[in-house]
Amino acid sequence: MLTDEFGREVTGVRVSLTDRCNFDCVYCHNEGLGDTRGPMDPQDDEMSTDDVVRFLEVAAEFDVDAVKFTGGEPMLRDDLEEIIARTPDAMEVSLTTNGTFLPGRAEGLVDAGLERVNVSQDALDPADFAEITKSGAYEKVIEGVDAALEAGLDPVKLNMVVFEHTAGYVPKMVDHVAENDGLQLQLIEYMPELTGKPEWNVNIQRVHDWLAEQATEIEHREMHDRKRYWIGGTADEGGMVEIVDPVENPTFCANCHRVRVTHEGYLKGCLNRNDDLKPMGEMTKPEIREAFRDVVANRVPYYGEYMVRNDEGEWEVNDEYIEEYVGA
Repeated sequence: MLTDEFGREVTGVRVSLTDRCNFDCVYCHNEGLGDTRGPMDPQDDEMSTDDVVRFLEVAAEFDVDAVKFTGGEPMLRDDLEEIIARTPDAMEVSLTTNGTFLPGRAEGLVDAGLERVNVSQDALDPADFAEITKSGAYEKVIEGVDAALEAGLDPVKLNMVVFEHTAGYVPKMVDHVAENDGLQLQLIEYMPELTGKPEWNVNIQRVHDWLAEQATEIEHREMHDRKRYWIGGTADEGGMVEIVDPVENPTFCANCHRVRVTHEGYLKGCLNRNDDLKPMGEMTKPEIREAFRDVVANRVPYYGEYMVRNDEGEWEVNDEYIEEYVGA
């Protein structure tokens, strides 16, 4: 297992299969790359099936035991089932999707080896949902969640980005997962540094405080130093709400154990950075191994190292790091 100089083992990879998407969510940052979306047809710059599998086989050599397939919308890849079926057996396989293509495919994905799914759902009202996603596919998403549950992908984790447009929907969404078996909720802190709309930001600590008042049980996870709140039940009964809060959070960064792969086949050591993109050449196994070792060796916690607080307590780029590493 590879470990960076901060002692963080890389145990998981997050692989973007495409930057294409049938939604146009107002908060999308496309795995930190910004809005690179082009035509909806398959693109030549996307990794091939064999490229993805070859990378995963190398990652498995380094004891990486989990892969999450993302996009864009990864289910726009017709070869998704084949990629999952060819993923090394030792890896847990999960998927992040908007859910619209799960009806009719969920069972096949499970047969291929999919074990968990996250479905993006930012509102329970179709009109509110359409305003955020620029899509009228609300009913299809609900069908997709049901299809995932019927296929055995239990629990289904609903992803909700918390920002000015959605903060008021949080209580209803919490009630929704507490009242419906098989659902969990992941509240994701809005990242203004990636989307360019700082005025949409909300104080995520207020969400933590509100959930703590409602919770019957609170769990502190090692991964990313996350907190889980159990609403209306216990860890054995359901109603779990988890908060992902990376913004200005050195503790979160200190517990990051993932490396990302862009749809074009670049390794990415940090979601917030694009100056650390590492090409894997022609995607041969020796080239992938070398690039993987390099990107892990150069991983730096974004907050606390790449970004540091100045004398006024504000975050700013660490010039010493930039001069020593990025400028080298």
